[in-house]
Amino acid sequence: MAKHHPKKKETPDTPDLPDSGKKDPPSSEPMINEYEKHYNESQLNKLFWLRIALAVIAGISATFIFEQFEGEERRWVSIGFMITIFIVTIFIAKEMRMKLPKSDRKKIVTQAIGSYIFIYLFMWILSYTIVNVNENGTGLVTPFT
Repeated sequence: MAKHHPKKKETPDTPDLPDSGKKDPPSSEPMINEYEKHYNESQLNKLFWLRIALAVIAGISATFIFEQFEGEERRWVSIGFMITIFIVTIFIAKEMRMKLPKSDRKKIVTQAIGSYIFIYLFMWILSYTIVNVNENGTGLVTPFT
């Protein structure tokens, strides 16, 4: 005897409806127009060059400002000075009121950080060497003495 299967209700084929306008949920980041994008890029460029200029000035200044310190103490005070100047540039960048999306906000800190560190150290070492070349008795002849 055959078992009686209840007849499945078939749903009528529905035609594909046009998109009801529902898209992915909007992102939490505001839309940035071309003007704001260009403005932010120019502000980041200004921040980059500000940090480079301050690295040069602070690196050379460190030679003269910390002359009274000796050895390891001079090194650590100068590195602290370098970090302090960099932190000041972060506050300057915040005052520039850049409207960066959340994904780019770290650029306020990371913009030119490597260049800043290396240029500061290079200028500090170079200026210290030029100023103190004759004190160590190496006999190097330079046009600066």
